[in-house]
Amino acid sequence: MVRRLSSRVLAALLFSLICVAPVLRAQRIVDLTAADGTKLKASYFAAAKPGPGVLLLHQCNIRGRKLWDSLAQQLAAAGINVLTLDYRGYGESGGDPFDKLPPQEMAQIQKEKWPSDFDTAFQYLVSQPGVTPDMIGVGGASCGVDNSVQLARRHAEVRSLVLLSGVTDLKGRQFLRNSARVPVFFSVADDDEFPTIPLAMEWLYSLTSNPGKTFALYAKGGHGVNIFAAHPELRGIIADWYVTTLIKTPGRAPTTANAPAIPAEAHILDQIDQPGGAAKVGQLLEEARQHDPKATLFSEATVNFVGYDHIQSGDTKGAVEIMKLNLAAYPNSPNVYDSLGDAYLANGQKDLARQNARKAVELLSSDTTDNEQIRNAIRDSAEQKLKLLGDTP
Repeated sequence: MVRRLSSRVLAALLFSLICVAPVLRAQRIVDLTAADGTKLKASYFAAAKPGPGVLLLHQCNIRGRKLWDSLAQQLAAAGINVLTLDYRGYGESGGDPFDKLPPQEMAQIQKEKWPSDFDTAFQYLVSQPGVTPDMIGVGGASCGVDNSVQLARRHAEVRSLVLLSGVTDLKGRQFLRNSARVPVFFSVADDDEFPTIPLAMEWLYSLTSNPGKTFALYAKGGHGVNIFAAHPELRGIIADWYVTTLIKTPGRAPTTANAPAIPAEAHILDQIDQPGGAAKVGQLLEEARQHDPKATLFSEATVNFVGYDHIQSGDTKGAVEIMKLNLAAYPNSPNVYDSLGDAYLANGQKDLARQNARKAVELLSSDTTDNEQIRNAIRDSAEQKLKLLGDTP
């Protein structure tokens, strides 16, 4: 049986729709044009009165900007104008589907296209009539962390950052170390699907020089914006952060009274990342092994990441030292030998690159630590180097 609604209930429903309508109308779909003509889709959430702006950049393993909608609505209601963007190849933006591209083309787009795309979105945001152009926040999840930090490097108008479950490269880390002008909010969950991310986020927090930095660590929640499902209060915490750093005390956040305990490995990583740091940590490793022959002090995967960061930044000599340190800690790892081979090759030391690629292939036959997919990837990488160097495995 269908029950009819009374006139009083109908009136209440109509009133609620009228009250909600202004919030829904705050979202405006925006078409942007990248420097190369690619069409980018964005959403603009206007605040009721003039105020600061925030650009939110999504993660790469979830398609599109719409997962920011609830946070964007909260920020608009709090007086902050928000722009969310679909990266090229994601959601409703143009470009080839990003997840269908070969790895080399992915890397090329990230390096050559994304910065300009994000600058296009940034310029749209700061040009809006209701936006205070020199009071801008940026937030990102996963790959959006590096994108956000790099945007802050390029634009002095960025006065606040929110970083969820991600990493940044050597230049990004140097920016966080050396620039105290931007307060940063960090958040990550211990059960992140990428095991190295929680430690990496603790490392980024520890090296950030702004005294107003804040860290929200959760035991469970997953990766990036997935944390919102497990901890919906995080949206409100982030909204309060932006209100504080962009409206109440522009460009500043109160110093955290009880800073989180940072694991020793995060400080070790930071030392490795500095000029001459690999040698100093190597000495610490030798001392530790006098008491425990199996001591490592750091994870293989994280230091491998740091080494490749130095290769990509042009610090090939430093990369060799970092990869050699990783080899000292993990002498039976085929991947470490292959990575050291990459560092030697980048540094122009072809004979040593060849030796380490051969050693990686040799160890794969007895490797029981890595799964088949990883072993195949290591073999392909090593054999490509040997072929390039005029050798065969």
